[in-house]
Amino acid sequence: MEHEKSLRDRLIDVGVDLVMTEGTASLGLREIARRAGVSHGAPRRYFPTHHALLSAIAHRGLADLKDRFTAVTRGIPSARGQLEALGKAYIEYALEYRGMFELLLRHDLLDSQRHASDRPRLRELTLPLFGIIVELVVRHREEESGALRLDTTRDMPAPAVSAGLLWSNLHGIAQLWAWGSLPLALDTAGTGGVESGALDALVAAAMDTHLGPVKP
Repeated sequence: MEHEKSLRDRLIDVGVDLVMTEGTASLGLREIARRAGVSHGAPRRYFPTHHALLSAIAHRGLADLKDRFTAVTRGIPSARGQLEALGKAYIEYALEYRGMFELLLRHDLLDSQRHASDRPRLRELTLPLFGIIVELVVRHREEESGALRLDTTRDMPAPAVSAGLLWSNLHGIAQLWAWGSLPLALDTAGTGGVESGALDALVAAAMDTHLGPVKP
């Protein structure tokens, strides 16, 4: 049993390394078996379908992203500050780990029941991550209402809608930056990428758009 567990984990390790370095197109069962030093049929004992293997690899990526979210928000008191830190971490992850980032958001992996597994489905990891954003939006509104001593939530979208819009905005920034479109449009190409400050400005603007401007 211990041998089987270690072999399963080794196959996932190889898959994670492949997706990080060569993208999702390289994630074939045969190639993973070859790099793991086992027969091409060995992965089928643990991953009956290619879909099951991709799901297991994506689990690793989601766990890593959750750890990053926890780390970047630690010690930040305000909900808005935490949301801004999450936004920057999300974009940085997208730019640093393109293959894994693309894999994590594959809709056909998020809620599939096409293969039997004792592992939680990806939606059971993804939805709590989205829930973090929703909870922070709620907290931010409560903090704003308390500071201004009035109800600032009137005429605002539901927290989940605002969170979805913010996520979509951040995701669009990440994709357009990775494709080179935003650096070109903003004339920041070759000025240091993430360190240029342009991404920080975009994240701050996204926060203003979906949370409202910072109150003086």
